[in-house]
Amino acid sequence: MAQIDMETIKTLRERTGAGVLECKKALVASDGDIDKAIDVLREKGLTKAVSKASREAADGMVFSYIHAGAKLGVLLELNCETDFVARTEDFQLLGKEIAMQVAASDPSYVRPEDIPSDVIEHEKELYRAQLEQEKKPQQVWDKIIDGKLAAYYKETCLMQQPYIRDETKTIEELIKGVIAKTGENIVVARFARFNIAGAPSCS
Repeated sequence: MAQIDMETIKTLRERTGAGVLECKKALVASDGDIDKAIDVLREKGLTKAVSKASREAADGMVFSYIHAGAKLGVLLELNCETDFVARTEDFQLLGKEIAMQVAASDPSYVRPEDIPSDVIEHEKELYRAQLEQEKKPQQVWDKIIDGKLAAYYKETCLMQQPYIRDETKTIEELIKGVIAKTGENIVVARFARFNIAGAPSCS
């Protein structure tokens, strides 16, 4: 059996928002494999967070981030279910972190389902043209295109992007961790990124 140290437990807690005991049990059950432990927690604990996703998030706050030099800024609407949760430290920190993420990573959409179908089809056409030029066998095209689309989502969709402070988890996973802590559904409603022409990128 693998040794479960506090650092591994801490990493799992940060990625899932689950309690110390739950994290330790999941790591023991998965022989110390963090990814497998996340699956265990999703089955037992984070399924509660997932079930909250159907609940209406009609409250929340608008967060802002202005990068040094005031040439780049972001407005972000983050929703939850109650004003009580909106004022918690966890929610406040989450809103600030996601606004900073938008500034740094410049996503075009919140989630993949927000991308217009014609944009997706255009991307697929480009991929097909590339595969044809590379003389890839057609029987593997679908699999390759799916992989290219996954990479495209990771680049352009906020929820799929790696969190800038910890690239081992996505923004979606970051939000799920706070959902698990607060017990309420949390949703990124929309964002706007403003960048004065010629301004340096946020990093």
